[in-house]
Amino acid sequence: MTMNRRTFMHLATASAAAGLIGQPLASRAAPARRYQAVAFDAFPVFDPRPIFKLADTLFPGKGAELGNAWRTRQFEYQWLRALGGQYADFWRATEDALVFAAKGAQLDLTADKRDQLMQAYLQLNAWPDALPALRTLKESGVRLVFLSNMTRAMLETNIRHAGLDGLFEQVLSTDQIRSYKPDPKAYELGVKSLGLKREHIAFAAFAGWDVAGAKWYGYPTFWVNRLKSQPEALGAAADGMGSGLDELVRFVSPPEGLA
Repeated sequence: MTMNRRTFMHLATASAAAGLIGQPLASRAAPARRYQAVAFDAFPVFDPRPIFKLADTLFPGKGAELGNAWRTRQFEYQWLRALGGQYADFWRATEDALVFAAKGAQLDLTADKRDQLMQAYLQLNAWPDALPALRTLKESGVRLVFLSNMTRAMLETNIRHAGLDGLFEQVLSTDQIRSYKPDPKAYELGVKSLGLKREHIAFAAFAGWDVAGAKWYGYPTFWVNRLKSQPEALGAAADGMGSGLDELVRFVSPPEGLA
């Protein structure tokens, strides 16, 4: 039989349609998920600003000076202890840094004021955009974990206080390995705990140095740059950046919407 062009096109179209009919609808319609999980540092979710407002209340006119010195020394103590093999957990390092910063500012840090400032770390509220964004991600099937230098007890206390129960599959603290981010072993906790390849886990960072650490490890990294900070000059730029978690949701979503 001689096949003309019209007959050939008719048969080819019918064959293609038959092939599609045999496929499940979901396999044809659903876009591939960009990332299977998100690992969060604590502060893209929890708002730390009230801690430092409290410092200004307790030490009027000196709160900013105390807060800046406290934050700086807090991380320096963590990293120095980790490098020196003299590990102390986040709570201890934070308290030691507070005592040092108060002495440096010549402030009378009474036991009561010290306790108030430390307890503020256990009473953190979520940023206003956190709960709806976390729910959107979780309902879409994205797995959520914390991966923080805070102790597990601190994280779990703040989860309850902020009303975020049931949203996070795991609460991972670098205290488990007696070290701190940006130690690669700290970021590895996410891979081991989730059982996923690092490229399938988006890391949500709050600080520029954490962006660099996560990128060095190999995570696709989104910088939740709420404070509009300057990027660190460490040769490791974030894959995405925004001022809140709405932008993170769009970063994690596949091109055609959440799967």
